Amino acid sequence: MAHNNWLVLTPVLTHLLAGVVSLALWRYNRAQRVLGVFSGGLAALFIAALAIGVAQNGTQVYRLGGWQPPYGIALAIDGLSVFFLAMVAVVVFAAMLYTWQCADKCMKRSSYIPLALMQAAALNGTFLTGDIFTFFVFMELLVVTSVVLVAGSDNPDGIEAATKYLLISACGTLFLLIGIAMIYGSFGTLNMADIARLSAETGGTGLTNASAVVLMCAFLLKGAVFPFHFWQPDFHTTAPAPQSALLSSVVVKVGVYGLLRLITLLLPGSAPTLRLVLIMLGLIGIGFGGVTALRTHNVKRILAYSTLAQIGFILLAIGWGTPLALAAALIYAFNHALIKSALLMLAGLVASRTTTKTSSLAASHGVGYGMPWISALFFVGGLALAGIPPLNGFISKLAIVQGGAEAAQSGDPNSWVWLGLAVAGSILSLLYITNTWQNVFQKPPDNRTANLKPEGEGDSWLAPALLIGACVALGLFAAPLVDAAQSIAVQITQPALYISAVLGG
Repeated sequence: MAHNNWLVLTPVLTHLLAGVVSLALWRYNRAQRVLGVFSGGLAALFIAALAIGVAQNGTQVYRLGGWQPPYGIALAIDGLSVFFLAMVAVVVFAAMLYTWQCADKCMKRSSYIPLALMQAAALNGTFLTGDIFTFFVFMELLVVTSVVLVAGSDNPDGIEAATKYLLISACGTLFLLIGIAMIYGSFGTLNMADIARLSAETGGTGLTNASAVVLMCAFLLKGAVFPFHFWQPDFHTTAPAPQSALLSSVVVKVGVYGLLRLITLLLPGSAPTLRLVLIMLGLIGIGFGGVTALRTHNVKRILAYSTLAQIGFILLAIGWGTPLALAAALIYAFNHALIKSALLMLAGLVASRTTTKTSSLAASHGVGYGMPWISALFFVGGLALAGIPPLNGFISKLAIVQGGAEAAQSGDPNSWVWLGLAVAGSILSLLYITNTWQNVFQKPPDNRTANLKPEGEGDSWLAPALLIGACVALGLFAAPLVDAAQSIAVQITQPALYISAVLGG
């Protein structure tokens, strides 16, 4: 382990400083976009260096002001943090690359890149912080930047969707603050490692169990998990394409990260009850998200409901709670981020061919007919989402099966039933994604979609192409990702390692 490693600050500082510099470049939109791509690439390099450090030396810690935890604020990066930071780094870089090439009016505003960089800094901060109040601060910065970015989209419904999300997010904020207050009342500390230490020593109480439920509700709302998902379809549908990709692939994973920390580190004594709830909500989400996506007639809205279903698989794996199941949750989260961000960027390219801002299947009928390369990328991404081999989505589904089998063999025979329902839910994803692909790309355009822009004219195709390439590569060469996820799953079930590293014991 290493204390006061300044590299721990870099995933946040890189984007924050770039955001400030981009404000000074407000007259030079092209320079802002180049800076965004550079910042995304540089942050990814810093995260790679941190990953190497964590692999070699264990958890890395930076104590702000030199204050010894639990009294000061500590940033700590362990295997779980690295995993989510890597996910963010890939998608943020791709989103910035897409923005660099995109011709949408909202991305030409001088405020777009600074806000997007602040949003990326907030995302990284949520995965780095070592205390729950600073987690709250970063999460609220994430909410504010996301709201402003969606409100400023080219879609006329953006302001309404952003306002709805802001109001609903306030409920999540209230849950989070109440949960933090209850934990502070129980333990007298906000440091995650110290909370974990005291929780292990004192065991669960009525107040700590109640705080676990309140915090779980906050994380479920932030993660757009059923039944707290009602803000997500409108918000993600009206967002600019790179924002929609970021929101639906990694922003919702902040809730997943919070649940993992809650169950494995903060209050593991409350985990058995919480896990059963997560299994039930996960299964309902898989079914509801899949059926609703199949009945929906808006491309981005279909993909938004798909996220609800895919998060359901992750919750199911977390609910099982075995090492293989937790590894499956991580694998699924990472692969879903790549797949969903690529598909939403491609949906943005399709929508940009028409003068209308709707992306309904009726209005998009045949829009992609003359886009063979975009069609091929969407088809491969759709197969990955459905879990068809040899793509990375298949690795995710296989990991879920292995996790469910381990849970069943560990004394939970109901896991076979849950697993069967999850497999049935996977079929729904194949149905709605093939239906979307056929309507948009395979049917000739009608008079509503005449005078379409030819493929390649102003298209931001490079970013989704790289993401789809990564999906293929991780399907063919999955061993590094699987090994990393399994190693991290074992680590997070041993909270003493994190506690010792942060508190210096």
